[in-house]
Amino acid sequence: MKLAIIGGGAAGLMAAATAHETNPEAEIFLIERNDGLGKKVIISGGGRCNVTTGVSDVRTVLTRYPRGAKFLSSAMHLFPPDQVYAWFEAHGVPLKIEEDFRVFPQSDNGKDIVRVFEHLFDASRIHVLLKKSAVRIESSTVRQAHGFSIFLKDVAEPLIVDRVILTTGGQAYRQTGSTGDGYAFAQALGHTVTALMPSLNAFFTRETWPGDLSGLSFEKATIIAKRGKNPSYTGSFLFTHKGVSGPAVFAVSSLVAFETYDRDHPLEISIDLFPDQSADELRVIIERHTIANAKKSFVNSLMGIVPKSLADMLCLELKISSQKKAGEIGKKDLMRSVTWLKGIPLHVVTRGAGDEFVTAGGVDLKQVNPATMESKIRPGLFFAGEILDIDGFTGGYNLQSSWATGRLAGEHAVRIAG
Repeated sequence: MKLAIIGGGAAGLMAAATAHETNPEAEIFLIERNDGLGKKVIISGGGRCNVTTGVSDVRTVLTRYPRGAKFLSSAMHLFPPDQVYAWFEAHGVPLKIEEDFRVFPQSDNGKDIVRVFEHLFDASRIHVLLKKSAVRIESSTVRQAHGFSIFLKDVAEPLIVDRVILTTGGQAYRQTGSTGDGYAFAQALGHTVTALMPSLNAFFTRETWPGDLSGLSFEKATIIAKRGKNPSYTGSFLFTHKGVSGPAVFAVSSLVAFETYDRDHPLEISIDLFPDQSADELRVIIERHTIANAKKSFVNSLMGIVPKSLADMLCLELKISSQKKAGEIGKKDLMRSVTWLKGIPLHVVTRGAGDEFVTAGGVDLKQVNPATMESKIRPGLFFAGEILDIDGFTGGYNLQSSWATGRLAGEHAVRIAG
């Protein structure tokens, strides 16, 4: 049995390790175009590697996937987050769950995750082919009815194998080698690839004032996109020099991944900085501060409620004089302030292609068996990871789906008689 796995990211790494674990006699070829394995794994989570999520209930975990949740169910139940956690710890990497339920190596070093696989591969029959790019895959009848020929760049003879797992990722983080080649391979082998769009990206706004607050963050806010069913998400975010970013923004960007917006047709969003208070409750809070600080400027009276820089921006945007005393603020300006803080209006004009964390869209899930990850069109061809039409929110969910689908594909690819 010869198995080729194309792509040395999270799904490919887990597929190779699981295939060897399932069938130690199988000859496995892991083909990676980079000079090292797991480039995207290492840089995820700011280099700390957000391995998985600390949320253990699988049904809850599946709600974190805007696309592909139903398809993922089998793989996720077989290799849920708590088992992924246990797997890495059993292989020598102590993990930790942070307050926001993200899971990281205790070392805060993503390289430790990849080293697990490097050590496993060194001690096995897995051939790691680095700096090798697959340029074409063909169904082959040279060895078996359902074999494959893999043509590598600058290699004269094709690699003939019995089974193939495509784990080439999406087209996010192009600098790590995720250029979308796998989609072309899938299409050449008869599969449909859905529309592709960036997801988990920051929003760049028409308004320039967020740049003046760049770096200012909030632990909890609700961001609403004014499109379709007005999708929203509550979480942390921050202002950036071009707009807004952070987990809540990433989640909303995922929910509107297939919406079209630009300078002529911007995506309107609103940010509620006080999702736990109603407008009336916030009005009462501000009134108390204005009464208690009647002789201070209105902007300074807000400092106990919001950061000074945001209070300054509120007054600037609402054209309230910064010198106006808190005791002089009328009900109209008070309610305008409440409305602004409960729904800061912004207009998103672009997303940064190539800077997104994941790609929304991919190989059509109707053409893949969710119980094995095998193609329904080409026997012996398997898929795992981001190449599939699956994507999740930030917080370890995308790596989790890669580990889970990679494990399922690796197990079944070497169990099928050849």
